[in-house]
Amino acid sequence: MLDKIEFNKIRKEMEEFDEKRERFIQRSREIIKLSKQIIYAAHRDDLKDATGLVMDIKKRKKELDNISKVPLDTEIGNVAVQEYAEALCYYNFVKNREIPTRKELDVDTESYLLGLCDLTGELGRKAVADIIQKKFKQALLIKELVDEIYGEFLKFNLRNSELRKKSDQIKWNLKKLEDIIFDVKIKGKLE
Repeated sequence: MLDKIEFNKIRKEMEEFDEKRERFIQRSREIIKLSKQIIYAAHRDDLKDATGLVMDIKKRKKELDNISKVPLDTEIGNVAVQEYAEALCYYNFVKNREIPTRKELDVDTESYLLGLCDLTGELGRKAVADIIQKKFKQALLIKELVDEIYGEFLKFNLRNSELRKKSDQIKWNLKKLEDIIFDVKIKGKLE
């Protein structure tokens, strides 16, 4: 009565889907882990280690892109791409004082913008570290960059979404930086 061959095909398709989904989840986790390692290395000014990690993460991002040509019923890939964007933006800022474009990173718009929102928190940490090391002008440069990012986000009409919520972080990160810079100026360390 039932076509057993059809059911065997369905089982095989479902197994292949599950295997692809598991590879996708594993690659996503690897990208998230590497993103954190890149940021940590860049915070320590260990650009040699960070550069090696960047090469690795780019390879894994390509693998992720190749796996994810069909929807795989998971959000972890979106998180991985967002973390990837944040890590590479931070790495490029520390290394070259530049923020790469979404095209240079080969990421979608939302992942890029979410990554920039999170980037402002890492930039705040970097500014604090710079002040501790008496690199006051670098901290001021960071404050100006976060201010510029905030200004660009104000021009968007964001609907009530994760991006809208995360964009509020930029305002708070900027406020913290302004307070820190104000304190440094009051103490006469910055002109």
